[in-house]
Amino acid sequence: MRLSEWPVVRSFDGAKCQHIAMPVGGIGTGTISFGGRGQLQDWELFNRPAKGHDPGAFLMLRTDDGEHVVQRALESSLLPGDLAGSWGSPTPHGGLPRFADGSFEAAYPFGQVHLRDAQVPLEVGVGAMNPLVPGDADASGMPLMLLRVSLHNPGSRPVDASVCLSAPNIVGFVPGAQLPDGNTFTVEKLDGATMLVGRSDEVAVDAESWGTLALATVGRPASSARTTWARRSWGDSLLDFWDDLLADGQLDEPTEPARVPTGSLVQHAVVAPGESVELVFAVAWHFPNRRAWSHSFEPAPRFGYGDDIVGNHYTELYADAADVLRRELGRIDELERRTSEFVRLVAGSDLPVPVCDAVLSTLAVLKSTTCFRIADGTFLAWEGSNVDHGSCHGSCTHVWNYQYALEALFPDLAWSMREVELQHSMDDRGMMSFRVGLPLQTQGTAWRVGAADGQLGALVRLHRTWLLTGDTDRLRTLWPAARRALEFAWIPDGWDADRDGLMEGCQHNTMDVEYYGPNGVGQSWYLAGLGAMAALADTLGDAEFASRCREIRDRGASATDAQLFNGDFYEQRIMPPGDDSHIAEGLRIRHTGDNPDMGSDDLVDPDLQLGPGLAGDQLAGVALAVAADVEHGLAPQHVRRALLSVWEHNHRDDFTGHFNHLRTFASGTDRGLLNCTYPRGGRPERPSPYSNEVWTGIEYTAATGLAQLGEREIAERIASDVRARYDGTARNPFNEVECGNHYVRSMAAFGMVTAWPCMTIDVARGRIVADRVPGRWPVIAGARQGTLTITDEDASYTPLRGPSLTVTIREEQTR
Repeated sequence: MRLSEWPVVRSFDGAKCQHIAMPVGGIGTGTISFGGRGQLQDWELFNRPAKGHDPGAFLMLRTDDGEHVVQRALESSLLPGDLAGSWGSPTPHGGLPRFADGSFEAAYPFGQVHLRDAQVPLEVGVGAMNPLVPGDADASGMPLMLLRVSLHNPGSRPVDASVCLSAPNIVGFVPGAQLPDGNTFTVEKLDGATMLVGRSDEVAVDAESWGTLALATVGRPASSARTTWARRSWGDSLLDFWDDLLADGQLDEPTEPARVPTGSLVQHAVVAPGESVELVFAVAWHFPNRRAWSHSFEPAPRFGYGDDIVGNHYTELYADAADVLRRELGRIDELERRTSEFVRLVAGSDLPVPVCDAVLSTLAVLKSTTCFRIADGTFLAWEGSNVDHGSCHGSCTHVWNYQYALEALFPDLAWSMREVELQHSMDDRGMMSFRVGLPLQTQGTAWRVGAADGQLGALVRLHRTWLLTGDTDRLRTLWPAARRALEFAWIPDGWDADRDGLMEGCQHNTMDVEYYGPNGVGQSWYLAGLGAMAALADTLGDAEFASRCREIRDRGASATDAQLFNGDFYEQRIMPPGDDSHIAEGLRIRHTGDNPDMGSDDLVDPDLQLGPGLAGDQLAGVALAVAADVEHGLAPQHVRRALLSVWEHNHRDDFTGHFNHLRTFASGTDRGLLNCTYPRGGRPERPSPYSNEVWTGIEYTAATGLAQLGEREIAERIASDVRARYDGTARNPFNEVECGNHYVRSMAAFGMVTAWPCMTIDVARGRIVADRVPGRWPVIAGARQGTLTITDEDASYTPLRGPSLTVTIREEQTR
């Protein structure tokens, strides 16, 4: 594909380019970020996050039109936020001439910068991408960055152009330390192209940053190359490079090599008047030594990295970085086209532009350091990523409940998560540790706490994973464990010990505290879980269990409507346990020593409760149930009223006067949806801790639920408000944060794909069920993709890939 053929959903310019950093890399491989000016930043390749690791790699253009020679870094000028530092600009190679102006366009995973400068005789674009092919996790898990440079000559005379990619050999990188001696680049052939392979003789073979790095031209050999820059003091290594390239557009090897080599590859072309040329580069990497996360409860819950090496799936597929390029560049054009097909399926639909932007941009989470695959291919994830370490380990069930992307895009990875939840993290009682330990074989259940919402929501995700794949054999294998997971809710002093469908027990949940007594959020997950298990039991012929699940669900739904719905929304009925003797083992996080517990210390009059609060995610489980066509049992009129109440009471057009005692994710003139409000008063002295915060995952969850009810205008407004906050000026559009960067819950945005026509994709039965909402709607179920077209009189499905599906239209809404 040519750069001009790449899809675009959103454009940025000026100050809106300041905070753009688009992660480019495969699922579980680490990434390099493509910055809003075209800079190559945040080289996070070494098995943990590394925000701010900018080793000084860049692209350079030299032009000669017969009258003037001009040389520029292929970046737009530094922005105000790039200038301040105790020694001047902290930007690597900040003194390089850059283009006078630029703009950034994106439709993730495609990002491109268009550069403008009156002194440069060419119109220039630079694009970066990595394949994202639904249904093919390995193709979407390549450790490489593809860089396309487009040169167009609008003038009347030919332009001699050289484009150079330069990057240091950063094998052995350790934050705060010098790169080791012994790093080298060697020139190797690559099917008519040129490759520089970076290795090190000095890095310990079990170090996280031991491995290889490779730079390559694509489709043509380099016209010249350097395996190192010159050894010079006072910054003269850069000066020597600049002068050498400026002289004739080519490079010669220096006589005295630098201690840490920088490799450079030059491609040369003559661009005739009115014509365009594209020059393509690739960067690949291979770092196998991922270490297991670790955790401890002494004296308080904490996590980090252990000594066990669990490895990386991607490094099992390739021998080194050179092998990545040799094996994959031959099919990169096809994968680029497949990626474009997927993106255009979303962007070319009738989903509103802010929804398309949210859906695609939040997929950066899957490519970020948040997610990974260990050596055997198992998919795992942190909740998010801090600057230099993962944030909140364990593939946390109560956070992954909210995302809709993995099951739709990569069902095999979703099945991997179901196996972790139902095999590796579950004990003999049926309690699912909501944070799984590593290594799985020895530490899977070491986090001895179950989360009510996480465990019950995992059962809804099990149903959705089966629905999107029809893989009944896998379901049957996991079924005994799934039954135990639900039956765990009914143990003495458990979540619902009396099996009346109301969770009166101690419920650790995604707000990082325990709720005591039934509440709307918890009930939504419980009722959805019961409905999902009833449907799966029917599939597997377990009629007695199906009947039992439906009976408890129906009783629970009736009680939830009768006891928790206050006319506007579902609230919590606080039921203090009195003491620990009424709380089953594993339902409560306890600290030791003088540290206060995460939840309430007082079990007679517990604090940190919802009480009469209006939670923005009070019907999160219901939204996921509707997406999977699972019956939850709640009264449709109550569900509608509750979701509209979220919009009416939790939405803010301005946060200037808003008080928030914890983290700030919305401020000033931002617009957004509060996690919890108290429109009827009665706020506890110490309410649920994150009430005053704004989480994008909860906003998208509310938008999904509202769109399912036909309230699409409100849902679009919610999505638009989120993306307006993440416009590049103050926040990165490809990094919606919560407890860390690239936070998993933000992928709740993908729920809006099916919510607009309230569509259920049922691969298991070969059908699509949707409301009569006229438009063209994307259908994505792994490798099976297409478009559902609905008119006032008709409906049809046009497959793009995979077999066809039948279409059933609901003429009346019953939710």
